[in-house]
Amino acid sequence: MISKFTQSTYHPICDQLAATDADLAAIINAHGYPPFWSRPNTFETLVHIILEQQVSLASALSALNKLRERLTELTPDRLLLLTDEEMRACYVSRQKTIYLRHLAQALVSGQLNLAELEDMEDADIRAKLTALKGIGHWTTDVYLMFVLQHADVFPIGDLAAVNAMKRVKKLPPDTTKEQLLEISLAWKPYRTIATMLLWHFYLSK
Repeated sequence: MISKFTQSTYHPICDQLAATDADLAAIINAHGYPPFWSRPNTFETLVHIILEQQVSLASALSALNKLRERLTELTPDRLLLLTDEEMRACYVSRQKTIYLRHLAQALVSGQLNLAELEDMEDADIRAKLTALKGIGHWTTDVYLMFVLQHADVFPIGDLAAVNAMKRVKKLPPDTTKEQLLEISLAWKPYRTIATMLLWHFYLSK
């Protein structure tokens, strides 16, 4: 059964988590509720998430804006018309140019249908997306959380979430991923919302 959250259930879930975890409660007390981070289920959104891999949010956004500017409408067909030089002029690296073209081709050929993902289970979505070059678990996690609003995802590959968790929980810097995942189980079935609280703490700092 897919567990999702909505704008109307968001704050109540935050409260529910705060009631069982004093560290999460302290984040809400100090910084208020996190924003309701949400993105539409579009090619442009997946392009944006791929551009965000391993770079600052600001530089990913400037590349996305350059692509929007050049193409007017960011669609798979239009992106496939851009040359390597044009992609470079939009601040897109050679590696990410390959990833974005693979994604565009998968959508044009029908290998991937974003609307179909909306009713699929996490594991099936993960299998579909990670089969594409350049889409790994972090990209899939962000897509599940921001786009499909799946409620129980902990993005262990996200440095901001991991570092925030170590600080909030006062964990040693060398705490392993396995240990962090074990601790995150206390937040089931709402690990996505717990992560959004951690991001909120991280950004508020």
